[in-house]
Amino acid sequence: MKIHGLIRRRILVNFRVLPDVMQRLLPEPFRPKLLDGLAVAGICLIRLEQIRPVGLPAFLGLTSENAAHRVAVLWTKDDGSPTEGVYIPRRDTSSFANHLAGGRLFPGEHHRATFTVTDGPGGIDFRLRSQDGKVAVDLRAKAATSLPSTSRFSSMEDASRFFELGSLGYSATRRGDRLDGIHLDTNGWRVEPLAVEHVHSSFFADRSLFPEGSVEFDCALLMRDIEHSWRSAPAVHLAAPAQTIA
Repeated sequence: MKIHGLIRRRILVNFRVLPDVMQRLLPEPFRPKLLDGLAVAGICLIRLEQIRPVGLPAFLGLTSENAAHRVAVLWTKDDGSPTEGVYIPRRDTSSFANHLAGGRLFPGEHHRATFTVTDGPGGIDFRLRSQDGKVAVDLRAKAATSLPSTSRFSSMEDASRFFELGSLGYSATRRGDRLDGIHLDTNGWRVEPLAVEHVHSSFFADRSLFPEGSVEFDCALLMRDIEHSWRSAPAVHLAAPAQTIA
């Protein structure tokens, strides 16, 4: 099934991670895609509107707030060709429909979560709390004209290209022996920098997964009002269970 809609707001919150630490959390066949010798992981915080199967009118579409923890990865296909995308150990959503249909009617299983979002001229204030108590995300940010000086990306163009190439995503599933595949197609790709005043992620703050000094915030990027569609990609079957954010 192909799903169409509008990305009203998409925030990519990005962290740099030591490659060996990140590799331990990745299932075969993935390996980290490196930026200046470091893995890149983060959270995609996305508001979707008018979401419906292709062919239905926009007014019948659904609206939801969503979050996906993700890692930029490389791997080699069975035919020997190299490719890249993102590995997604966890998805959360405000939508019961997404929770119910994800992994069934379309790829990507979703956990239920409560989202509190203020998005206005003064900036964006974002709060996520999962219903199972496993995931918490807090972000406070405002518009910026450039990346932070501490970012390892050399320019906005460099950062934009890095994430544009990650349109193919593979999500962990409850069964653990299969990854659901989904491909994002956008009608235009426009990103701008965000100045982050505060960010906290329970996942990246977990020292059992990311020892002290192994992970650092890099930058945040913002997209708005992008027409898009999602289409299924072939599932990946695993020899060993994938680690998820339980």
